Amino acid sequence: MKIMILGSGAREYSIALALKRVDNNLELYFAPGNGATKSLGTNLNLKDPVVLATYAKEKNFDLCIVGSESFLAEGIVDIFKQQGLAIFGPSKAAAMLETSKSFMKSFLKKYRIKTAKFLNTNDLNKAKAFIYSLTPPIVVKADGLCAGKGVIIAKTHEEAIEQTAKMLSGESFGDAGKLVIIEEFLEGFELSIFAVCDGNDFVLLPVAQDHKKLLDNDQGPNTGGMGAYAPSSLANESLLRKIQKDIILPTLAGMKKEGSEFCGVLFIGAMIVGNKPYVLEFNVRFGDPECEVLMPLIENPLELILAATQRRLRHAKIIIKKEYAVGVVCASKNYPYESSPKSEITINNIPKNTHISYAGVSLEDEKLMADGGRVLVCVGTGKSIKEAQENAYKLCDNVHFEGKQFRKDIAYQVLK
Repeated sequence: MKIMILGSGAREYSIALALKRVDNNLELYFAPGNGATKSLGTNLNLKDPVVLATYAKEKNFDLCIVGSESFLAEGIVDIFKQQGLAIFGPSKAAAMLETSKSFMKSFLKKYRIKTAKFLNTNDLNKAKAFIYSLTPPIVVKADGLCAGKGVIIAKTHEEAIEQTAKMLSGESFGDAGKLVIIEEFLEGFELSIFAVCDGNDFVLLPVAQDHKKLLDNDQGPNTGGMGAYAPSSLANESLLRKIQKDIILPTLAGMKKEGSEFCGVLFIGAMIVGNKPYVLEFNVRFGDPECEVLMPLIENPLELILAATQRRLRHAKIIIKKEYAVGVVCASKNYPYESSPKSEITINNIPKNTHISYAGVSLEDEKLMADGGRVLVCVGTGKSIKEAQENAYKLCDNVHFEGKQFRKDIAYQVLK
């Protein structure tokens, strides 16, 4: 079976690793991939969706899995389907749940799905009036894709207005910020909810929790994510029932009503306030670093993806291991402020029940080099969160590159 995986990070590496675990004879191709994906398959120097679809058709690919949101924003799923190719991911119209925050918030309001009080606007005066109606802190979001950086939590009214003005002028995020969303700040704890969907039905994956801040105890600036763990005991059965009944089912029904059936991964960034789930955001693909801790827990990932693509999730038997996984991101010296010099990665040993998912790496003279902000993820599994955490950190201690930095407290929320 020939499979193309679109993207270049640890998320795509993790998907490939999980597929190879099930069937080592799979032929995997990455577009564009990274320096480490070459050990799992073939890297393709192709980025244009039409070119990729033509290549997949010519080479008789059986399946394409979209990892990166940028491909979804370009409508690659529609282009592949026009060629009669099997592809896992939502259409361009359905992907607007992530690619346009204003569309997403309006959708939530229309279908009465709980979310923070908000205003979508491109008018600074209207934004100011709404900002002054809220009690700080206040959330300001750019409408479009900003690689996870388009959200500001302002501590004062004045800061919220200043950040809004910068977005609307194009100074902060270019065209992506020329429409803004102003939101009330919700106090609670966040969970990452993943539902693999086929338009009508869904499979709920283990609930994960991401660690966005750079430093221990959730200090420092926001990042793309410094680690994650799953499943989280913070999600009790009552809460999961509410999430399915009040968020996932109305979202699938609403998207169908809008003429944009949702197939692929629905990733709900949920804020839990008094055991009630509120939608902070939707993403329409696996999260990163959450994907790195979810993939080891799915016994039959290929069957899950094929069942969703072929719209037969209702009849599929998806097996989730009764284990835990913790992933710790090892980042470069200057992350997230600026790029860092390349550095060779050396590994002493891979302890039992651990593996590495590679992200910002390149290959030079057969040497693997740290070449990005988030370089790799050390993943540990175990029969408890504590065991999985210990295994992940054992692996961290065996991985070396100049300037390596990582948090020492991933999964602290459930272990404290």
